Amino acid sequence: MTVAEVDAYIQAQPEPQRSTLEHLRSQILAIIPEAEQCISYAMPGFRVNGKVVAGFAAYKKHIGYYPHSGQVFQVMMDDLAGYEVSEKGGGVKFPIDQAVPDALIEKLIAVRMAQAFPAG
Repeated sequence: MTVAEVDAYIQAQPEPQRSTLEHLRSQILAIIPEAEQCISYAMPGFRVNGKVVAGFAAYKKHIGYYPHSGQVFQVMMDDLAGYEVSEKGGGVKFPIDQAVPDALIEKLIAVRMAQAFPAG
């Protein structure tokens, strides 16, 4: 469960997925630099205080983003207009060759962090 395993996962992907994943990883770490990189459910994940709060995976025709909570997308459907969200709310599909907007990643992580670690 190390950075090396995440590196290996990303490097094993073809282009353009590899570059898109590298960028997504940088976006996530810019928002939660304290996150521990790990492999969770056979895909790269980012753990904070023992809870995985973000993850991604490469597929042939899309990049999957996973907040590791079925509750995140319920409050963000307007923000995710134009993207395909799984019926159970487990993942969202992003293009393999386009960076996910910074503001969208920031909100996905902010919502997940607020749900995982409620104030008070």
